[in-house]
Amino acid sequence: IDIGPDKLKASEGLVHLTRETASFTDATIIRQYKDMRIEGRIVEKTGELTYHIEDGWLITCKLKKGQSPPWSFHAADADITDGGYAFLKHATFRIKDIPVFYSPYMLLPAKRNRQTGFLFPSVSLSDRDGFSLEWPLFVNISPSTDITLYPHYFAERGFMVGAEARYMLAKDSKGTVMANFLSDDLSDIENPDNAEYYSEGGYTHSNQNRYWIRGKANQKFGGWVSRLNIDLVSDQDYLDEFTNGFTGYSVSDKRFSDEFGRGLQDAHTDERENKLTTLRSWSNGTSLEATLKGIDDLREDDIGSTALWTFPEVKYSGLIPLYDTDVDLSWDADYVYYKRDVGVEAQRIDLYPKLKTALPMLSQYLETTVGVGIRDTIYMIDDNGDEAWQDSDTENRFLVDINGEIATTLRKDFGIGSKGRTAWSHTLRPFVRYTYVTDPDVELPSFDSVDNVGDQHVITYGVNNFFYISESEGSSDSENGEESEHDLERDYGYIKLQQNYDLRSEASEEPLSDLQFRLSWNPWQNMNFKYSTDIDMYDKDFKQHTVEGDYRNDRGDLLSFDYLFQAGAADQDEDSSSIRLVSWFNLLYDFAAGYSLERSIEDSVTIAEKISLSYNPSCWSVELVADVTPDHEQVMILFKLANICTP
Repeated sequence: IDIGPDKLKASEGLVHLTRETASFTDATIIRQYKDMRIEGRIVEKTGELTYHIEDGWLITCKLKKGQSPPWSFHAADADITDGGYAFLKHATFRIKDIPVFYSPYMLLPAKRNRQTGFLFPSVSLSDRDGFSLEWPLFVNISPSTDITLYPHYFAERGFMVGAEARYMLAKDSKGTVMANFLSDDLSDIENPDNAEYYSEGGYTHSNQNRYWIRGKANQKFGGWVSRLNIDLVSDQDYLDEFTNGFTGYSVSDKRFSDEFGRGLQDAHTDERENKLTTLRSWSNGTSLEATLKGIDDLREDDIGSTALWTFPEVKYSGLIPLYDTDVDLSWDADYVYYKRDVGVEAQRIDLYPKLKTALPMLSQYLETTVGVGIRDTIYMIDDNGDEAWQDSDTENRFLVDINGEIATTLRKDFGIGSKGRTAWSHTLRPFVRYTYVTDPDVELPSFDSVDNVGDQHVITYGVNNFFYISESEGSSDSENGEESEHDLERDYGYIKLQQNYDLRSEASEEPLSDLQFRLSWNPWQNMNFKYSTDIDMYDKDFKQHTVEGDYRNDRGDLLSFDYLFQAGAADQDEDSSSIRLVSWFNLLYDFAAGYSLERSIEDSVTIAEKISLSYNPSCWSVELVADVTPDHEQVMILFKLANICTP
């Protein structure tokens, strides 16, 4: 019998046609919503899409004909309501028909809409935190808003409360805020039993009340676009300790990155930015941007914080052609008010108009551009107790900059591919760039890069090599039904070399900058390899090496690695080097395994290591995660059922 979206089969039944009720024996109901399958010795249809079941079971995933359920909920008595829930009495959760859990009452989703209910818990065991249980509760407020509560019990730390609030008004107007609070028993510095916790972990915080508030929002109204970032944390150690779990740093960062296209700051950053930016762009090439930025300074002491707040910063920029000429007029006009607890403050107005044009008359084979700009920067200084600026009131810096670039682009196709097509091509672009900026010889406070502009007389030269490979892609001709091929040109890699020559007299002894070398190689569409290094021309030594690589395929396998080497500065004794590895592989029989490692090579210390093994059949999954840091070892189990306990 087809009952709306449901299908019902039974060995026998009695149907009341006018009341639309019925009673069936040995019946099976397959609900289209969430692939719910219900079986029962007695099934009574009590309403349009509501049922009462005796001695039955249910599962929320598709089963092949003759397939026994991998898991199921069995109940002596159950009521299924459309737009409501499945209420089970004397319920057991079974794996392959073996009961593993009993509850006198159980509530499961049978709704067509999102609903309030518990999500699947995570269970972990740690040598530092002891036994841990996190069991989220999802609260559906409306079709566009919801809240998830994250009660989290630590045997050694106490009870952490957490919450997440979400809303979505439109695709471009949405927001998420998450918060956690813990009165940490391990952070009670007056308890002598916690001395080992501080000594082994190297922790520096002394606060017992620990919290983390983070959030992001996008809002579009009219032609204006706003972006909000919130990041407030109680101490430097919090993000290092609480990395796992539903509300840990790793999951929070990934969720914000997936949802908003921007993740959280690095966990080791001491100055946590809280920023509201509003932007509007016009079709005439101009834009207006306003920013409020506050810093949660985790290094703040009793004296106060030196971190800079902007209250506010307003930028007005534009690029337009100058009348009917080939000259472009661009400008940046910026006002910012820098404030902080300790240290000099200032209001700064920066006006920077520029003219730029191409000079095609030099040669048809050369790409030549020249530009000139003037920059006037006005400072209204408040010493804010800084003795070095007590006699300062206002300062003015006036700069003139001149720049030009000569380049050419050469391309050649090489090799013959299938059917006589080009196999690959090489684009070569050598260039020479000249930059001159006058020296203002004015002592100014240093807030950002704008304050450090000036006194440049540099020639920059280099060569860029770009490689492209042609690949065939099949397509069908809708008129004659024949298959055809056409070439797609994709990036195969690049090699870039660049260096500066300083023309200033004070740089006459060592005018050459480090030689920059950059390499990228994409042997396949889903594989990328990058290498960069800087070479000191006088010490004949490498200043840094960076190696990055990643591989992904259609199966979902992932292999990524990073290597970083940084030579020590003149006042440092040692170099630094580190490696990071992330991998995930889908194995046979629905198994998958992952491994990640972050290690300081110079110190021979493993910063973090994680191993995970998961089993992911079509109807359920279980994941076992082992996480190891120098002061912490944790094992976590995550379990999921298809369409059960998910928001």
